[in-house]
Amino acid sequence: MKKILVPIDFSNEAQYAAKVAAKIAKLTGSEIFLLHMLDLPSNTIDPAEMGNFYEGPQTVFFMKGIHKRFEEFKKLPFFKGIKLNETVRFHKAFEGVIEESKNNKADLIVMGSQGATGLKEMLVGSNTEKVVRHSDIPVLVIKQEIKDFKIKDLIFASNFSDEALASFKHVIDFANIFGAKIHLLFINTIHNFEPTKVSLDRLKHFVAQFKIKDYTLNVYNDTTIEEGILNFGREINADIIAINTHGRSGLSQLFSESISKELANHAIRPVITFKI
Repeated sequence: MKKILVPIDFSNEAQYAAKVAAKIAKLTGSEIFLLHMLDLPSNTIDPAEMGNFYEGPQTVFFMKGIHKRFEEFKKLPFFKGIKLNETVRFHKAFEGVIEESKNNKADLIVMGSQGATGLKEMLVGSNTEKVVRHSDIPVLVIKQEIKDFKIKDLIFASNFSDEALASFKHVIDFANIFGAKIHLLFINTIHNFEPTKVSLDRLKHFVAQFKIKDYTLNVYNDTTIEEGILNFGREINADIIAINTHGRSGLSQLFSESISKELANHAIRPVITFKI
């Protein structure tokens, strides 16, 4: 991991995400790209290229204000010793995040789940969920302030089909940054019930294809998948929940779109997503 993208709107939630990104950057030697999507009046935008601005007085005024806020933001103590890059763009929030992640060849997106008022819901629910669904790289969603971001126990919730194998390699790499234990979790519900032995055999076959020592295999019964993941997380006091995404269709067949919103936007624990 070398590059981390952090969308910011200067809200508390964006600062919470930046603090976590800084911790990861220090552990991995990464640089951070701070991205702000500027909400400008339509007459200041170049229609030929949505990311650019007309250099009019109003645009200059807005840009000076944003760069001033950037300079203050970059003085936050947790950024000390980290290479920082700043970008200001005009774009729809989630589209701009995806575009900049590709432009900068980012390895990880870290974002808060709420945004500042009046900035087109920069990081609010639906936009967070869209970034999660459309991103080709892992997305770490931070809901609240974490004083000292550490991961001792990571949940990887999946259906453990063969298509999840490739993404699990990245889950292992992420867990290894923190020396975390991985708890592989399958949720058994009444609507898709299967014998525990069948579930465990599938988990054993899945994990046997990797060189991993510090892990547990878990089959958890609950009324819904999302409730099962969240309840299991509370029971073991997990530090983070890792799940697969499946491109534009949202999460893989294990999860519905509503579950992705529940986990990415409403879970108190951090959620990190990995695309299949």
